Amino acid sequence: MAYKCKKLTEKIVIDGDLTKDVWKRREKSHRFIDVVGGTPGLYDTRRALMWDEEALYVGFWCEEPYPRATLTERDSLLWFENDLEVFIDGGDSYYEFEMNALNVLYEVFYIWQDAYGKNPLFDKERFDILKNDAKTFGGNFDRTGHYFWKGAHPRGNRWAYHNWDFPGLETAVKIDGKLNDDTVISKGWTAELKFPWAGFEDLSTGHNIPPVAGDVWKIFLGRYQKLDVNGTHVNVGWAWDIIGDNDNHYPEKFTDIEISDEEV
Repeated sequence: MAYKCKKLTEKIVIDGDLTKDVWKRREKSHRFIDVVGGTPGLYDTRRALMWDEEALYVGFWCEEPYPRATLTERDSLLWFENDLEVFIDGGDSYYEFEMNALNVLYEVFYIWQDAYGKNPLFDKERFDILKNDAKTFGGNFDRTGHYFWKGAHPRGNRWAYHNWDFPGLETAVKIDGKLNDDTVISKGWTAELKFPWAGFEDLSTGHNIPPVAGDVWKIFLGRYQKLDVNGTHVNVGWAWDIIGDNDNHYPEKFTDIEISDEEV
């Protein structure tokens, strides 16, 4: 069943504080589940979405007794520590967003190679493969075993643009406790995101921009966590819906988000 994304009727400031009344009125998701097996995540993670004519808004609530984040450089490989992730499917393209508790961001834009040169949406200088140093990407099992050339997804490889940043994106984080201090037991942290519809142009294949009631977007919302278990680092992924695999680059498995005229 699709998640009903209700309409926001007031202006909000993106400051990471989800105790604002409008977020309190918005129904949260169920507890995130393991992306592979579907079991409940060790730490409670929930999210909510809203929209208006200007943007799509996402809120994350993350339980974490000892929140950690050390990477400070823009576009660092955040999945090597703890992060939140949002993937937005655009039909012949999709967008990957990651952030850590320091509000450091990582962004990549992907175009399926079978659509490149065929979809006029990508006939732009910013998608020139050589000028933008686009990389070939075959999913999380890229260059592994028999997935070496084409990756695991039936659609094959993608062009990955690491220099693409979501236009007008606003993000903020709020820590309920203390970051990087194991002497303090924290409650966790929240993240507040604003994706302006004007920035969805490159994701608009088969979509209305801005959306209208009844439109459905496929969006992955996840959290990746490094746990210390008996002296061993264990990396786990929790998400709204099960992916069934450690490769979350499967847009067809993302959650259905239905745009609704119903007000928050």
